[in-house]
Amino acid sequence: MPEVLRGEPVRPAEHIAGGVFSITSHWLLRGIGFRARDCVADGGRALITEVPGLCTGRTISIDATTLEANAALKSIVRRDNGQSYHEYLKELAQAEGIENPTREQLARLDRKRKKKGSNREWMSPRDPDARITKMKDGRTHLAHKAEHAVDLTSGALVAMTLQAASEGDTSTILKTLAEAQVAALAVNEQAVEEVVADKGYHSGAVLTELHEQEVRSYIPEPERGRRKWDGEGKAEEQKRTYENRRRLRGDRNKRLQKLRSELTERSFAHLYETGGMRRVYLRGRNNILKRLLVQGAAFNLSLILRKTLGVGKPRRLQGLSGPLVRLFIRLFSWLWTRLAQTEAGSFDFAAQSGLSDPGDPRSFGTIQVTPLRLAASKRLTSTTGC
Repeated sequence: MPEVLRGEPVRPAEHIAGGVFSITSHWLLRGIGFRARDCVADGGRALITEVPGLCTGRTISIDATTLEANAALKSIVRRDNGQSYHEYLKELAQAEGIENPTREQLARLDRKRKKKGSNREWMSPRDPDARITKMKDGRTHLAHKAEHAVDLTSGALVAMTLQAASEGDTSTILKTLAEAQVAALAVNEQAVEEVVADKGYHSGAVLTELHEQEVRSYIPEPERGRRKWDGEGKAEEQKRTYENRRRLRGDRNKRLQKLRSELTERSFAHLYETGGMRRVYLRGRNNILKRLLVQGAAFNLSLILRKTLGVGKPRRLQGLSGPLVRLFIRLFSWLWTRLAQTEAGSFDFAAQSGLSDPGDPRSFGTIQVTPLRLAASKRLTSTTGC
């Protein structure tokens, strides 16, 4: 892993396993080459194959979330001439007869405009890969789209992709599925057999493509009303849609949807909420993807630790430290008692062991530790010796 982070050449046969560490320097990730990034990705995939039975890769769930980019909306410029948004608003105000518009007038003019944030016309000079999108909390930001493929038998991350935030779910699911197929082949020969997703991924083209790859789909259908199946290729899409509907009525779909909402959202929570990556501090899709792959490898490593050791996170060690602390206290109490007796010039432990004769063979190795307060009270004697 140090060789990968330094950007040194790595032999193709080597597999680099992602470790749990914190990356605080942006230049560190920028120094990783594309070849090293692929090695980190291979190491993340290799983690799920280290422990037998951890991941099967046959049933996966695919879902996506948005990550706020390290760029501000007020810094966007036009793609054609590089004009800033503030200068563009000034030209619009002057075209309407306002010679020297104030900030309030520009803001009022901007509120009246419709379709003012098109990704085809505007871009961020700081992060050209970021796209203007609406976040899940309703705010509009420059963002990226991270998509996960999670194994529903273990919750392990099978694949991660970083897409443009302006792309729809139906156009990105096939890219993530292709990455998941490569990782699943290392676990089983059949690769991915079932795909579970939410209604945002439902489309006739997606269902047809999944059928061609011999993958069963469990994707809820949104309310679209009565559909018309006229046109080229619509008969095939109709057949695949009806097959997907039949699978949705079964009990297996209910179980898989519950697992999807639990395990997939858990990966989002660990990586982006408690993991602190809801807002990324790197720029460029390749740099952000490197960071995501390392974080995902650490997430899989925690699953391996939980399966092999029973503890997946450092906080869980707090519950196991009680017996160790009690043992340390007992040893410290014994050492303190012996030190006190050494200072008093007494090396006889027979009284503590309950044996009157120090030469008795039964007294060998038999020591009863005296509590700290009791040992201190024994040292306190009066002047008369009573």
